[in-house]
Amino acid sequence: MAHFAKISENNIVLQVLTLDNEDMLNDQNQETESVGQQYLETHNNWPSHLWIQTSYNTSGNIHNNGGTAFRGNYAGIGYTWDSTNNMFWHPKPFNSWIKNISTAFWEASITIPNITTYTDTWTQEEIDDLHAPSGTNAGDETQRIYKLFWDEDLYQSDNTRGWKARKQDDTIVVWNGSVWE
Repeated sequence: MAHFAKISENNIVLQVLTLDNEDMLNDQNQETESVGQQYLETHNNWPSHLWIQTSYNTSGNIHNNGGTAFRGNYAGIGYTWDSTNNMFWHPKPFNSWIKNISTAFWEASITIPNITTYTDTWTQEEIDDLHAPSGTNAGDETQRIYKLFWDEDLYQSDNTRGWKARKQDDTIVVWNGSVWE
């Protein structure tokens, strides 16, 4: 089973269809994208050059079954076809994010923080609710995970910042490039 993305003249994916492999066979009995494109044009009344083959098993420029990655990501409605890099892109999450061609994912202009945990203390409520290990006392130290998120408005006001994190108590901290503040 082959998959094809129907794209607009502006390279936006409008639909993804499946096609029997036999409908892609050329005169030498080999599967070719162009034969599939012609078949889809004939049966869907959409120009052949606006049907682009996509791989159900490719995400992040990696083939899920260990095969060869094909066109960066499996196409989805709203994705963009990038003919220059020969790949499909998820919708851009933020205006400032840039394409990473090797991973086929959008990335923040600022590297994601490498400090993702912080030291905190257990509360009596957590102990009472059985969220803490047995034998834990209120005030004992524990490591917690920051919940990272991007703040485009912060980045637009100061392009050296953009990453924020929420602590368990809902406190928000800002990454300054080396530490959380």
